[in-house]
Amino acid sequence: MTTHIIALGGSLLRPEESDERSAWFGRLRQLAVHLEGNGRKLGIVVGGGLPAREGITLARSSFTDSYRLDMVGIAATRLNASILQQTLLDIGCDVCPIIPTSTDEAAELLGEHHIVIMGGTTPGHTTDAVAVALARDSGSAHLVIATNVSHVYDSDPRTNENAKPFETMTLAELAEITGTEALEPGASAAVDPIAVKWAMEAGLKIAVLDGRNLSLLEDALEGRPFEGTLIQ
Repeated sequence: MTTHIIALGGSLLRPEESDERSAWFGRLRQLAVHLEGNGRKLGIVVGGGLPAREGITLARSSFTDSYRLDMVGIAATRLNASILQQTLLDIGCDVCPIIPTSTDEAAELLGEHHIVIMGGTTPGHTTDAVAVALARDSGSAHLVIATNVSHVYDSDPRTNENAKPFETMTLAELAEITGTEALEPGASAAVDPIAVKWAMEAGLKIAVLDGRNLSLLEDALEGRPFEGTLIQ
């Protein structure tokens, strides 16, 4: 049975316009129903997004310990995971009714349910890294990182209008851009450096795409050509 793993950026759950938010959730529900109906397994690791950034900013007014700040961020990821979990349970999907706190646990639960949704696990590891670990532990050879950018770029497209997107690249080439050292709490990168390191060790393929357009996500999951970056 095919197992798909998705790292879902927390920012995707909160588009600025409420109409867009409703439409996005609707399309995601349809995709989950489609995959379950075809007998496939789906593991989703949800990022912290705005709740994580706001929580960490608030916490920094009281303490600066990176471990404790990461714990705040992890709590936000699990809040987002719960929102998505309850959304899919509400329409009758076979979703695990608990939020796993480790990838070992999540991989085991994928043996009992079609869909397992989780957030972060350990301070110092972003949800990109958790998704890589879940792909490894569940025996999936690939994962999709659905974020709010269209590709991996050679530099930050938010600050460099001439940043070059990659259609394909190797994990080694990606590591040259991201590095392999852990990010600071609340920081972000096109792909988390720890995730890149673990993916190299596990020999995984990664697709990076703009998750605001869920047709791209579906294309990648179905093995069709997609707009984004294929890393292998």
